[in-house]
Amino acid sequence: MKISGVDIRPGNIIEYEGGIWRAVKIQHTQPGKGGAYMQVELKNLRDGRKNNVRFRSAETVERVRLDTKDFQFLFAEGDGLVFMDKDTYDQVTLPRDLLGDAAAFLQDGMDVVMELYEDEAISVQLPDTVEATIVEADAVVKGQTASSSYKPAVLDNGVRVMVPPHIASGTRIVVDVYEGTYVRRAD
Repeated sequence: MKISGVDIRPGNIIEYEGGIWRAVKIQHTQPGKGGAYMQVELKNLRDGRKNNVRFRSAETVERVRLDTKDFQFLFAEGDGLVFMDKDTYDQVTLPRDLLGDAAAFLQDGMDVVMELYEDEAISVQLPDTVEATIVEADAVVKGQTASSSYKPAVLDNGVRVMVPPHIASGTRIVVDVYEGTYVRRAD
């Protein structure tokens, strides 16, 4: 489906210069002279390259629809992550860097959504939040409560997050996977 260059929104998947790209950030600019344009930061979904491109309103790009399929994470094997198709039970191994920082939050048996382009895995979407246990939390420094202060803590998967002062080691918390931030205490 063709769309105008100024209609690109963050999260859109487009075909550009023979590659499949995700729009990460956009900025609409209207200079004093000349026509308006859209400054778009693109990330290549195959190799992870980033590119900044200007699209004028007269330009069109091909918007790509990705197929989505439910998969289950099985285990990590070296730099590869093994997923199983929940319908056919076929196993797929993907490189860890395809998921970026979110790979640290994968848990055995976790349900994920895989995005496919022409039967090739392009990206994996984890749940927005996961539960994790704090294994190490710094002590609260007395007198640091003038403003809402957070303290560093380490989760059972090795990720460092900032948590409120009342959270102690051994506490289960809910963490935002893509922001890497504390959401709330787990029930």
